[in-house]
Amino acid sequence: MADDIRTDDTDCEAAEFLYCTYITNKEAKEEDVEEHGRRARDKSIIADADDGKNKKEIEKKSGARTTKTETETNAGPGPRPGPSANVNVYNANATKPKPRRRKYYKTKKRIQTTPLSTTTYEEDLQFLEKISPTRYRVNIGFVPNMRIHADVIVNDDLEKLLLAELKEANDSQMDSASFIPALKQMANVAALPGIVKCLAMPDVHSGYGFCIGNVAAFDMDDAEAIISPGGVGFDINCGVRLIRTNLTEKDDIPAGVLVGTGEGTGTGDVNIRESLAQALFDHIPVGVGQDGVIPITESDVDDILSRGVDWAIENGYAWEEDKEFCEENGRMDTADASKVSAKAKKRGLSQIGTLGGGNHYAEVQVVDEIIDEAAATSMGITKVGQICIMIHTGSRGLGHQVATDALRKMDKAMARDGIKLNDRQLSCARIQSVEGQNYLAAMSAAANYAWVNRSCITYLARRAFEKVFDKTAEEMEMNLVYDVCHNVAKIEKHQVQVDPDDTDSLFQEKNLLVHRKGSTRAFPPNHPMIPTPYQNVGQPALIGGTMGTCSYILMGTKDGMHATCGSTCHGAGRALSRNASRKTLNKDDVLKYLKDKDISIRVANPKLVTEEAPESYKDVSAVVETCHDAGISTKAVKLRPIAVIKG
Repeated sequence: MADDIRTDDTDCEAAEFLYCTYITNKEAKEEDVEEHGRRARDKSIIADADDGKNKKEIEKKSGARTTKTETETNAGPGPRPGPSANVNVYNANATKPKPRRRKYYKTKKRIQTTPLSTTTYEEDLQFLEKISPTRYRVNIGFVPNMRIHADVIVNDDLEKLLLAELKEANDSQMDSASFIPALKQMANVAALPGIVKCLAMPDVHSGYGFCIGNVAAFDMDDAEAIISPGGVGFDINCGVRLIRTNLTEKDDIPAGVLVGTGEGTGTGDVNIRESLAQALFDHIPVGVGQDGVIPITESDVDDILSRGVDWAIENGYAWEEDKEFCEENGRMDTADASKVSAKAKKRGLSQIGTLGGGNHYAEVQVVDEIIDEAAATSMGITKVGQICIMIHTGSRGLGHQVATDALRKMDKAMARDGIKLNDRQLSCARIQSVEGQNYLAAMSAAANYAWVNRSCITYLARRAFEKVFDKTAEEMEMNLVYDVCHNVAKIEKHQVQVDPDDTDSLFQEKNLLVHRKGSTRAFPPNHPMIPTPYQNVGQPALIGGTMGTCSYILMGTKDGMHATCGSTCHGAGRALSRNASRKTLNKDDVLKYLKDKDISIRVANPKLVTEEAPESYKDVSAVVETCHDAGISTKAVKLRPIAVIKG
């Protein structure tokens, strides 16, 4: 269970015990699939509703087990022709690659770690303090070497899940090298050099080094302060974007309604909702190891890493106005493409415009409730029933490789600089060291790649809508509401108490390196870093739900800026490991649940049906309500899915 939970950070985060263990056969097979073979599209649990239609086999790529077909040229009469989008169709008879041998890594110098003291559950509880209905404090002493306390935003029900995980770890005497509960992980982060703030969001669960849901801020002026890949995650800039439309569920995508007579075509009537789901599935490459359909060169990869969304705009894959509505305007200035390894660039060469697997998705959603009318109006969301599209993915294999490369170098840097850790998965380097600066530059470049990836998926989604509704994306007003990341580290200015353990201590402004892993930036009204239309209402924070449950738009608040460095939750957060989900849930039951709710689904990997079922996650509404009650963000819009596309 522990190993399974640890890999749930991202689509491709297979947490690696670098230098002290091996890459498992499963991970090696996944890497082989990525490089040598492609998953068969007919693994989908839903038959292709448009099988063979408008598909023309073209020349096979040398050495690849993929057949590409073209469904259309530039779609629609709109003024944004852009490049053409091909659709990948997979060869189900492709030969399976042979698994690689296990790989072992060693270091010349041993990393210094502090063995965690063996304590009972009752002893651990002595260090936990409820300081408000939505905030618990982990006091110094919970684990060795803590420099500051750590806070977690939870309500009573979510607290029970956290404490149950802690009790399970204590009762079973789990080896700390294989599993550390989330509360212990955030306390270990509070022991890192240069830390000034450490907290976790309500969707917190155990991760690689840092728990998912962690926010950790380090003083840039402290020579010992560190940067850690574990505080970002392997899928760098995994994030969410929301596109609105002027379509409505009632008028354009009603449940169960058939369109077309089938006369002269032989195709028969089709369900418009199913047709839209299939069009998105055909246009957007999904699944582990899946190649993209947008052609780029090695030179393009460098340009993407350096310039982010600007590259997508210049090449016709994004609209000019999209840039304003991306966090950081879709480009981190700290990026340096030269710090990204050739291996990482090679992995990124074929994956631009791909969704990936795991918990990544593209969803057609309906506005279910408008809670804050002023905030919703500022985002162009004006009515219940309005159609939106939510996209959740990140930097794919390129980001994973950037993190892996950095961890290998940082282990050596820690041994050199004598950095002592409670957990070796917190591998890090001084921010101002060569290793720290190189990772910051490479991580920022991978973040730029992720913004372009989501931009290209948006381009493909716009084309799919154009095909189904026979209108241009402009006519459907498919404008970007916002794009936020929830796996990143950024330099920001924040007010910090001189003594964090003294509530009466004075505040002073500091430059902080804020790690957000499974947490979303949520800046308040009038902040210079958010778009002009949102200045009066705050930054939108997009909170994705689970497959078949609702999602939310939250708004940043002034209280949240001080309490959480302008951060809030990022989703529901897992309650069951993937193994536990597969063992306890039935795929047919999950599919029936979705069908009963009139939700169309396309999944490349059938295992995800149970792994991503609502029962596998915490209640997203409870998570969001806790953030709202704590005042760190406020509810604005609630959305529900009507079509789900997953890898």
